[in-house]
Amino acid sequence: MNDMTYERRRSEIEHYFDRTAVAAWEKLTSDAPVGRIRESVRAGRDQMRSMLLQWLGEDLTGKRILDAGCGTGALAVEAARRGATVVAIDLSPTLVDLARERMPHDVADRITFTSGDMLASALGEFDHVVAMDSIIHYQTEDAVDALSQLSERTRQSILFTFAPRTPLLAAMISVGRLLPKRDRAPWLEPMSEKRIADLMDSHEALADWASARTHRVSSGFYKSQAMEWVRI
Repeated sequence: MNDMTYERRRSEIEHYFDRTAVAAWEKLTSDAPVGRIRESVRAGRDQMRSMLLQWLGEDLTGKRILDAGCGTGALAVEAARRGATVVAIDLSPTLVDLARERMPHDVADRITFTSGDMLASALGEFDHVVAMDSIIHYQTEDAVDALSQLSERTRQSILFTFAPRTPLLAAMISVGRLLPKRDRAPWLEPMSEKRIADLMDSHEALADWASARTHRVSSGFYKSQAMEWVRI
């Protein structure tokens, strides 16, 4: 991993989500009315979250799960309701505080919300790791390196999403980069499934892992692909 690149991007993401975009994300992840573009993003994220939870399974009793990049905690809550013990972490302390405020009482004893780096070894070991839309701003090499570090503390599966490399998404990103810097989110880094597979093959830490299911969601301005890695 290029530590400088990873740390610089991590700092940019933390700043954006903790200071610039909190109000927008609070609204996006609620039931409040939003515009057409954000409605398509909300619908796409809901579809993706449902798919990842389907891959995890209905009965998660006894499983320990890391929700890496938990945002306001929707996936963590549903996983806990299926019986899992969840560590939910996000770079943004403000979003984590919002997640704690929204946490239903029936799962309060099964979710630990915290802010910080998802790669911190102090978080411990897990049966499953879910990284929904949390590596999409990193270069492919750094993203796979990060996942390989998580694999060393994961017993069963890693589920993650990435921005698929398509002409339409490339055009959308180009338009986004024309926005004033103060209004601009950290741009996506589109990834190729083949490139991810090639990098996966080169990592010693991933020698006991294999790619399994994959699924793409396209909902207006939300374009995302899920991939499942399983320990073999």
